[in-house]
Amino acid sequence: MQRIYIIDGNNLMGKIPEFRGLDKQVLREKLAFKLERYFYDKKIKVSLHFDGYPNTPIRARGLKITYSENRIADDKIRDEISYAKNPKLITLVSSDHALMDFAKKNSCTIIRSEEFNREMNKPENNDDEEKIIKGMNNDEFKKLFGIE
Repeated sequence: MQRIYIIDGNNLMGKIPEFRGLDKQVLREKLAFKLERYFYDKKIKVSLHFDGYPNTPIRARGLKITYSENRIADDKIRDEISYAKNPKLITLVSSDHALMDFAKKNSCTIIRSEEFNREMNKPENNDDEEKIIKGMNNDEFKKLFGIE
């Protein structure tokens, strides 16, 4: 069975200092790209949750992006944990106490957003961008930069 990371996107965005003051859509895109780089080459499913409705679609390889629409993202995250076949394979990334308690009761692993941000920023994780570029074929590169 594959490990699954469920990420409370709004919570994590609030814990990344360099993201402060940016437009909501820009924040979402920057977070998705940062997560895409971090999880590249890792055999992990990633489920990223945002509050509200989608604006411009975000293309991020390896991420399933869920918008809460008329609900709150916490409810969608609880649903995903509740319906999981094996919650022990889930790692929740959030600093929301109610969500962390729910995840803990369901045998999930929990990583606080601040801790996860530090992990993503470790120097050995910043070399991944070059690996991604080398691993892309020309069509993917063109799509990424909107060159068709």
